[in-house]
Amino acid sequence: MALTTQEKRTQLERVPLFRDCSSEVLDRLADVTSEFAFADGAVVVQQGQVGNGLYIIVSGGVRIVAGSDELARLGAGDFFGELSVIDQRPRAASAYATGATDCLALAAWDLMAVLEQDPRLAVNLLKELAGRLRAADAQLRH
Repeated sequence: MALTTQEKRTQLERVPLFRDCSSEVLDRLADVTSEFAFADGAVVVQQGQVGNGLYIIVSGGVRIVAGSDELARLGAGDFFGELSVIDQRPRAASAYATGATDCLALAAWDLMAVLEQDPRLAVNLLKELAGRLRAADAQLRH
């Protein structure tokens, strides 16, 4: 996967986290986004390691696992790794590629710099985190 900056921007625009962000913000993020390809079963992030980036799935999928419990399965357009970016604490779960998986990655320092400048991105992140918290709460209740 070798995407142009414009193709990276197009991928970012498809992710709810970046909905309604300004053109300038999307251009800046596309400029600093890295690409990674993972084989089936490869570790994308490891539980317990300090996280330094957020991942966006372009193609393929990811299983999110904490200990021996599968917490979620994510696909194209989904993102993960945001908690470690925000609090700079070790990852709460591991992520494993399901099939050949391509991801874009944003370094923590790049994402935080944009979060401090663009309230739309911060609001979107809060909404996504609230949704995940509600889903986790619902799982605990059942």
